[in-house]
Amino acid sequence: MTADFAARQSRLERMLARLVTQKACLEYARAELGDRQGVILELGLGKGRTYDHLRKLFPTREIYAFDLQLHAPRDCIPDAGYLKLGEFRESLSEPRLAALNVIMVHADVGSEDRAGDARMVAELAPTIDKVLAPGALVLTDREMQVARWEPLPLPDEVGDWPYFIYRAGA
Repeated sequence: MTADFAARQSRLERMLARLVTQKACLEYARAELGDRQGVILELGLGKGRTYDHLRKLFPTREIYAFDLQLHAPRDCIPDAGYLKLGEFRESLSEPRLAALNVIMVHADVGSEDRAGDARMVAELAPTIDKVLAPGALVLTDREMQVARWEPLPLPDEVGDWPYFIYRAGA
């Protein structure tokens, strides 16, 4: 998000644009993945809105949620064993996660500190890559660069909010 974009829009307008974009991208991912079986990771549980939508879109998939601290209401908290609290890179480095068939990661990890976010995702992206199955999708609110990831075009329905979709190569 550029400073110009932030200046033109109220916080409410930015939130609406963000939610419209996230919903469109998540629904695109659902169509792309079809019946492919595997695990989904939600990085940045926050208030649980996206996690709740993922449960609706992927009712038969295991969904693991990660966050530094718990802020979600009770009905949006994953069952025991599916919630990982702590720093993302440490949580994602658990040996058993690498053994899962991770077909999608939704990384809602951005803040208003763009420089700090850039440093964080530069370290986080390779950690995410280590757990991805070939052909897995990464949906994120921050640009990430990993050699085997192919950027995909955003769906037409996205709002006026920066978002990125990548497909992991073999």
